[in-house]
Amino acid sequence: MYRQQNLRIPGPTFVPQAVLNASARPMINHRGPEFAALLAGVTRALQDFLRTQNDVLTLTASGSGGMEAAIANTLSAGDRVLCFSNGAFGERFAAIAKSYGCDVRRVDTPYGQAVKPDHVRTELERERDGGRDVKAVLVTHNETSCGILNPVKEIAEVVRSFDRLLIVDSVSGAAAAELDVDAWGIDVAVTASQKAWGAPPGIAIVTMSERAWKAAETSTLPKAYFSLADAKAYLEKGQTPATPAVSVLIALQESLRLMAEEGLEAILKRHRRLARATRAGIRALGMQIFPDETYASPAVTAFRPPARVDPKNVIRILRDDYDTVIAGGPGKLDGQICRIGHLGFVTVQDVVACLSAMELTMRDLNQPVEPGVAVAAALRSYSADAPSKATAGSRR
Repeated sequence: MYRQQNLRIPGPTFVPQAVLNASARPMINHRGPEFAALLAGVTRALQDFLRTQNDVLTLTASGSGGMEAAIANTLSAGDRVLCFSNGAFGERFAAIAKSYGCDVRRVDTPYGQAVKPDHVRTELERERDGGRDVKAVLVTHNETSCGILNPVKEIAEVVRSFDRLLIVDSVSGAAAAELDVDAWGIDVAVTASQKAWGAPPGIAIVTMSERAWKAAETSTLPKAYFSLADAKAYLEKGQTPATPAVSVLIALQESLRLMAEEGLEAILKRHRRLARATRAGIRALGMQIFPDETYASPAVTAFRPPARVDPKNVIRILRDDYDTVIAGGPGKLDGQICRIGHLGFVTVQDVVACLSAMELTMRDLNQPVEPGVAVAAALRSYSADAPSKATAGSRR
């Protein structure tokens, strides 16, 4: 018998019924006027939410495809690249650049700690003093692998002071955390439909500044399907170079409509409140928040279960017995942490239901948990910052 799950992973995220219904609409001609209107509307809405007048291009790909496009279109083989990494997705960004023949130096910050702007400055000074010409800096905005939000605004200030290209992986950060592409001076930002945008997977979103386009003019890396110049040329005609994921774009248009009804500021505030409530509930269960909470993500909470409790057992019992799906740790964090996603169209009821299931799971694992302790802590935290009127996203 089918039982609805409380999907609390950091993506793909819950998709509202209205968005699912939109994705089931009849197919349209991707070279016709209906699609041109769809693409133009989605592009304008994405510009508004990303706070940019730069080109916004949609690719039929995952977020990693957008990251690859960012590299392939702005760099050349042998270009010196600094990649500041504090998690699995920072490591992925470095690996993509390296696979294209860039001269990549990965600057690691321990998992659970933020990349600090002063560290970025020190490393750029070291490169300059060593006579090495850094072409670009890569950084992850929201590192979902360990629940850290990097201070990209301050990092961007440093990078711009060195007049270097800044390429940001905001796959899971955009629309969940503050991101002002133009004001912060981000040259390339990447996000994807299945994260805070609340749509099905399949659309990568890439912004390109004038500086990025100038870099693209001299880029010699191979690109065909991921050619952003082609994507821009076709966008001007209301088309895409190849057949797009039409149904996902229709779904994304609907999710953007729902988001516009709530408003960006309300969305960001809701994410912050839900993150604080989730962490309050986890702490009430005697568990340790994994990252430095000063930089804890508004999109995902990473935590360590109690001593002698296997995170994989926590995940299994939640899924099999309580229809609640959370994530484990990727890569080197496998078997060490659990992660609860609270990004996209998430409500306080979703968080309360997840924490209630977590209480039951801990009791099943013979942990001394007082019934309701996590739920009460979460609700106290959430209510402490209650807005003057309801702003939480509704499930239409």
